[in-house]
Amino acid sequence: MTQYTDHHGPDGLLVRGTILVVPGRGETRATYARFGARLAADAYRVRVIDPLALDAEDTAVSLTELEARLAEAVEDTTSQDGVVRPVVLVGADSGAVALAALLGGAPSPAAWWPNALVLAGLPGPSAKTGAAGGTWDAELDVRTSCPTHRGRLTQDPEVRRGSLDDALPDSLVGAAYDSEAPLPTLLLVGDSDPLADEEALARLAKSLPLARLSVVHGAHHDVLNDLQHRSVAAEVISFLEALRGDLRPLVSVRSSAW
Repeated sequence: MTQYTDHHGPDGLLVRGTILVVPGRGETRATYARFGARLAADAYRVRVIDPLALDAEDTAVSLTELEARLAEAVEDTTSQDGVVRPVVLVGADSGAVALAALLGGAPSPAAWWPNALVLAGLPGPSAKTGAAGGTWDAELDVRTSCPTHRGRLTQDPEVRRGSLDDALPDSLVGAAYDSEAPLPTLLLVGDSDPLADEEALARLAKSLPLARLSVVHGAHHDVLNDLQHRSVAAEVISFLEALRGDLRPLVSVRSSAW
């Protein structure tokens, strides 16, 4: 059975959509408590599933397992009126790699198939093992400069330290950057993320039919949980609301002093 953590919106408000979050290397469901609560406050149903262990020897098995987890998680959110759409999948780090690889082809009629995708902290094709420095403090420096997030990672006994030095399967990373997903996609990256490749992300964004690349100034690898987490959550909410309006932004800036 899939394990997950739910974040519900305020009582009395209609659910505006269903968000499934796939954590990255070493993370836990608790890692996304703050992010889930922020999106839920805007009346989105947020469900965080367990991170996926990627099998370098048989990546097809890993993707099949992810597909089964997503199907079960979406099915369990079904209300009397069905799944509340849009369904949006959010992946961080290895979760972003797996989602991009899984969804990179033709759309599926499966009930869990999403309406959109958010890829946060997608590691670059040339990201090397050992980039996290070998110590916990060095890994935290790669992940975040947010003292709250650093504290939560440190105090969570289920966080797997040293995980950012685990190699990701080259075939999955390649598939992620070769994605042809016809889904609206938001790519989020911190400009202080040493595992990112902004040029490769820019090429990916240009190659996808419906993609938006948002670079977060000063953010590190854990872009959803760094110091800029309020602005990042607002960027995700803006993306979600545009989905509800057929990708037309509800707010347009006609005059600005900055």
